[in-house]
Amino acid sequence: MNTDSMCRPSDSVSTSIVVESEMTDFDVDQRLLALSGVSLVIFTSVGCASCRFARARLPKLELAVDRLCWIDAGSNGGVVERYQVFHLPALFVVRDGEFFGALNSRLDATELNEAVAKALTRTAEELP
Repeated sequence: MNTDSMCRPSDSVSTSIVVESEMTDFDVDQRLLALSGVSLVIFTSVGCASCRFARARLPKLELAVDRLCWIDAGSNGGVVERYQVFHLPALFVVRDGEFFGALNSRLDATELNEAVAKALTRTAEELP
């Protein structure tokens, strides 16, 4: 088995049930503004065990989102600062280019879906 620079298997078939994207300081704003539907934005880091667990688990869950947007916190300090990320993994909800805030939930499909639904009842803000 081969691994990429993020220590993820690169020769295995993805079992994700949602679309996944990698975003950076350079493209996160344009991409989130252009995407329709619900995006779960997840900040992770290579050296974080909980982040590796999130990377493996979230794509396999039946989540009420249209896509997972991954941001490497170690390489994208600007967006980490704007989103005020204090712990990893950190999850945020964006729908149709509008920001609905952070999620505090275990990495469980039922709890995450409830947290996303609750977040979407908040007043939308501009992206940080």
